[in-house]
Amino acid sequence: MLDQIKKWLAKADESYNRWSSTKWVKRLNITTSVLWNLAILLAIIFVASGVFAASVGAGYFASLVDEEKLRTSEEMRDEVYSYEETSELYFDGEVYLGKLRTDLERTETSLDKVSQNAINAVLATEDEYFKEHKGIVPKAIFRGLFQDVSNSDSQTGGSTLTQQLIKNQILTNEVSYERKAKEILLAMRLEKFMTKDEIMEAYLNIIPYGRNSAGTNIAGIETAAKSIFNVPASELNLPQSAFIAGIPKAPFLYTPYQAQGGKLKNDEGLQPGIDRMKTVLFRMKETEYITEEEYKEALAYDIKKDFRKNEPRAYDKYYYVTTELEKRATRIIMDVLAEKDGIDPKTLNENDKLYEEYAILADRAVRADGYRIHSTINKDLYNAQQKAKDNYKTYGTTRNGTIVNNEGEEEEKEFPVQVGSMTIENKTGRILSFVGGRDPEIEKLNHATQAYRSIGSTVKPLLVYGPAIEYGKIGAGSPVVDVKFKKNDNGTMWEPANFIPTSEQGIMPARDALAQSQNLPALRLFAQINDQMPINYMMKSGFTRVEEDENYIPSAALGGGIEGSVEELTNGYAMVANGGKFVPSYMIDRIEDDEGNVIFEHKSKEKEVFTPQTSYILTDMLRDVFKDERGTAGRANGLLKFDADFAGKTGTTQETRDVWLVGYNPNVTMSVWLGYDKEKYSLAEFPNRDLQPSTRVNELWASLMNTSYDAEPKLIGTKKKFKEPDGVVTRSFCAISGLAPGGACAGSGLVISDLFNEKVMVPSKKDDSLTSGSYTTINGSRYAALSSTPREFVISGGTGVSQAFIDRMLAPYGGDASKLFPGSSRFGKVVAGASFNVDGSAPAGVSASLSGNTLTWSNSPSNDVVGYRVYREGSGSPLASISESRGNSYSVSGAGSYYVVAVDITGKQSGKSNIVSIEKEKPKPEPKKDEEESKPAPEENDSSDDKKDEETKPVDDGKKDEEKEQDKEKDKEKDKEKEKEQDKEQDKEKDKDKDKPTEPEEPEEPEEEEEKPKDEE
Repeated sequence: MLDQIKKWLAKADESYNRWSSTKWVKRLNITTSVLWNLAILLAIIFVASGVFAASVGAGYFASLVDEEKLRTSEEMRDEVYSYEETSELYFDGEVYLGKLRTDLERTETSLDKVSQNAINAVLATEDEYFKEHKGIVPKAIFRGLFQDVSNSDSQTGGSTLTQQLIKNQILTNEVSYERKAKEILLAMRLEKFMTKDEIMEAYLNIIPYGRNSAGTNIAGIETAAKSIFNVPASELNLPQSAFIAGIPKAPFLYTPYQAQGGKLKNDEGLQPGIDRMKTVLFRMKETEYITEEEYKEALAYDIKKDFRKNEPRAYDKYYYVTTELEKRATRIIMDVLAEKDGIDPKTLNENDKLYEEYAILADRAVRADGYRIHSTINKDLYNAQQKAKDNYKTYGTTRNGTIVNNEGEEEEKEFPVQVGSMTIENKTGRILSFVGGRDPEIEKLNHATQAYRSIGSTVKPLLVYGPAIEYGKIGAGSPVVDVKFKKNDNGTMWEPANFIPTSEQGIMPARDALAQSQNLPALRLFAQINDQMPINYMMKSGFTRVEEDENYIPSAALGGGIEGSVEELTNGYAMVANGGKFVPSYMIDRIEDDEGNVIFEHKSKEKEVFTPQTSYILTDMLRDVFKDERGTAGRANGLLKFDADFAGKTGTTQETRDVWLVGYNPNVTMSVWLGYDKEKYSLAEFPNRDLQPSTRVNELWASLMNTSYDAEPKLIGTKKKFKEPDGVVTRSFCAISGLAPGGACAGSGLVISDLFNEKVMVPSKKDDSLTSGSYTTINGSRYAALSSTPREFVISGGTGVSQAFIDRMLAPYGGDASKLFPGSSRFGKVVAGASFNVDGSAPAGVSASLSGNTLTWSNSPSNDVVGYRVYREGSGSPLASISESRGNSYSVSGAGSYYVVAVDITGKQSGKSNIVSIEKEKPKPEPKKDEEESKPAPEENDSSDDKKDEETKPVDDGKKDEEKEQDKEKDKEKDKEKEKEQDKEQDKEKDKDKDKPTEPEEPEEPEEEEEKPKDEE
């Protein structure tokens, strides 16, 4: 067998040699050899070129990533998870408010809380081989590179989810080969440090999804699901998932909402997004994530009905709340960040550069770190108060003015009457609600927290009466002095007055002065305690703009120069309601980070400002502001729909630029302020058009309180009463001196009782100020009668006071002692005992006139006139004596001539006035003798005029001379009797005058002005 094979091979070899030895075969061999060698050479060249190109490419790639630092696993994870998450706000009680104001809203979620439909839609659309690749898909990269080099119209892209995550979180969106090279390198590296689920979860939280129904940019699938379909990501159905998965390719084309306000696009605007949804569904079918049946069913689904309708952002609906919480949260986070860096709060506040640095860091953190900010604001209470604020229609006239805008140009602007209000829980300092303004579209300033204005007479309890009680200067009913004075203030004469400038009530109880908000008693009392630094009580009560120097400004007692916000004023009165313990107000209860860790929790710290005794006495006095018929908050109290133990104070600033009302019960304190943002405008400028400012603030306060009661009846309408603490006692005292009752005081009916703090003051020294006294009046004021003062002008039997008493009560400013006890006051029978400085000259005369039987005369120009005497010409004694306080008229009877003289306090008379006369009646014609004798004798008429007429009759009237003389004597006697009767009438009038007020009474206020705060700077 072997031999046969060898023979076959030899024969084949021989045949080949014969064939190859032919001429054409030899030529073919040469050509083939050359081609083979060329092929080998070309292969060598191709391989060498490939190796060279690969080396160059690798070198280029290496150069592109040369400066990219080698990140550790921890660094890469930190950067991937460093995406911004919008902080969220909450009302009290975990009630969701909304997201913090930001350019991009995002809420983090976990992969197990995302619908599988949504995950599959993303995989089918963005990265079909996500579960197989190691961060990149080479063929996709080369395809993308080829398309880029060839400038192909079709750009399919080649980025995996991992690459997109790197691009968004670690690199930038820059279009360059360098960025792409780094992206590839980092994607492969990231796949070594993170699992597929971690990469998918991070991707779903960072990817942008266009806009939401409020027009805000959004990112993250949880935010997209809630913002577009109003469902969490875990509940997205198949069509919804496909729609959302398609958005990232062109977020603002495919989003269903417009940029301005988040309004839903029309059908034409929605169609690109719907078409993109259909493409995603097709890819899901092709990759077998869904069946043909599911695909068709999803295509037929009406996605438009699921789109969330336009809804205002929390920033729009709750502008004042969101901006205020943002501001306060930023300040809190500043301290948190500084503390992490080892910087104490004091250093932070004192170092301006450091403060500015941490303010920027905190602002970024609050917007991007996904904090959960829990506030104290009661949503129901807040909404109720906003409704009441909007429903009140009589704020007043809206003014027009100019402002300088951000470009430095003047522009017209409306200035409505603005409002600020705040409600605080007394014991905790929690801010339960507030009213920031009429409309943030008109004015964004928060008038409850950021506007600082003069607080007017609301300062009086905190700066004057409270400290005076604390110092033991007064009790609740101690006498204070409401008498005008003059003070030289750096060369300018200062003459303060009450809200009603003519009002001077003399000595009055402190509680009445406070309830009626009289200015003069507050100024005098403040001067008496000034050296004890009462300003410290304001500073300890949270008024941040009050300084120690204001203690020495007299007008501070009326609010002059004392500024505060509505929040500060409310907090100050809550201190009084809280038994004198000041608890700083706050609006943020706690802050949690994005993982639920509490990084801040408010802790209240209280400090004593007033003792419980002072606080209760002050509260009892302030009850009268609401309950007393002359209390300045009586109108508000009458409008309340419920009963509660309210106390408080009103305030009006100079020229009525601001009006205030603050009221509190044992649970809460609420303040209301009204005014214009431009302080030059007065609330009282249009009296015929607008309600009185005090009426407006009373009505609005009552309206806010009533709606608050509707929202929280147990809190607002508490039945609790302020409890009288130990150390508060009721004691009797002399009402005009404040001293313990003496015999004279009791005998004069001047003993009253009221509350005292027995730890610092109870009346103990016996009153010795009273004496008996007689007085006269000059220009309506009372003065001690002189020995030479005519008795008909002296009122006797009154109670007088000593000069020492007068000096003590009028200190330190002095004043007219005659005004201490005006006739209209409850102490009208007490005489101040002031001496009048006489000039020693007779008074100037007057001019008289006659109208019918009424004789009138002018006032004497002299300033010491106590009254006037009326004379009949030819008579040596006066016909009548008229006190100057009774007026300048007298009714005369009978014909005759009359004149008037003025009488001064020393008894001197002026010269006669001009003489005025009543003419005698003309005699009737004399009848004939026979007729006269036949007529019956006429009835006797007692009037002097008739008697004088008889004297004109003829002497031969049938009567004897003796009878005539007797008739004359009878006439004289009758005249004397009439004069006596007139004198008796005058004496009766004098007696009546003893009990009559000798000062002109205050004119009655119009009904709507009865509740006006009687205070001004």
